[in-house]
Amino acid sequence: MEKAKKSKSIYYKFLGRTYIKNDSVVGIAFILPAVVLGAIFVIAPMVVSLSYAFTDANLLKLNEVGWAGVQQFKKAFTDKFMWNAFKNTMIFVAEVVPLQLLAALGLALILNTKIKGNTFFRWAFFCPVMLSLAVTSFLWMNLLNPQEGLINALLGVFHIPPQQFLESPKQAMNVIVIVSAWQGAGYQMLIFLSGLKNIPPELYEAAGVDGAGSGTKFFRITIPSILPTFSFVLVTMLIGAFRLMTQPMIMTQGGPVDSTMTMSYYIYQQGIKYRDVGYSSAIALLYTLFMSTIALTLRKVTDQKD
Repeated sequence: MEKAKKSKSIYYKFLGRTYIKNDSVVGIAFILPAVVLGAIFVIAPMVVSLSYAFTDANLLKLNEVGWAGVQQFKKAFTDKFMWNAFKNTMIFVAEVVPLQLLAALGLALILNTKIKGNTFFRWAFFCPVMLSLAVTSFLWMNLLNPQEGLINALLGVFHIPPQQFLESPKQAMNVIVIVSAWQGAGYQMLIFLSGLKNIPPELYEAAGVDGAGSGTKFFRITIPSILPTFSFVLVTMLIGAFRLMTQPMIMTQGGPVDSTMTMSYYIYQQGIKYRDVGYSSAIALLYTLFMSTIALTLRKVTDQKD
């Protein structure tokens, strides 16, 4: 019966490989909705944005779009507010990536040991990831309130004067860094934990027989074994950090004194608040090229094919 079924199957070749027609139809039917939605909500907006980058398009006058050539790009390179947003984004990336990376790896190492309540702590550390960025932003705004916030109340117990936190140009970005690292570390923790679980226990046993200590095992076995996982986490974390927008939008509105204005939020403001779609598209294109260059460079350096 099985042989008869196989004989009725229709085969075809594509790019040097042989496929079964019925299986291909089923596979295409499964992926077609995702492809259609991706084309409508991802690819089409990207194409439209790319075309607007070379025009003077205004959101209120889309029927009067004129060709601007490279003028929008020249404007971007002389825009001091854009460069300030770029600087703030680089500061955020430089601070949040090491902090979140170390927190995620540290939590994973702790949960990889046989401690009491392991399942509870795993859930507790991952819980912030399940909350939306908007919810966590409003939560921390209440906690950091200068007059009625819980954190200032706790500082008062130790006779520390109330801090302005989100209202201080010197403190606001650091607060957003801490909140972002707290919110995202649980996700990277699970990825690190899966990498740690894949390390053969025999390696540690053999190292122990040879007299290796905990430090030697960590640097000679653990780190090399999770290097591919580390590279993946680093790249995805960098891309996420470069796209920071929700937290400063809700918690500080880019202030105080533009100290938390980021590139993504600046692009949003130019396109939505000021209706300058052409200029925001040009900045978005430049920023996308920058992020792509960073991601491809890291991939080349880490030599990871996947």
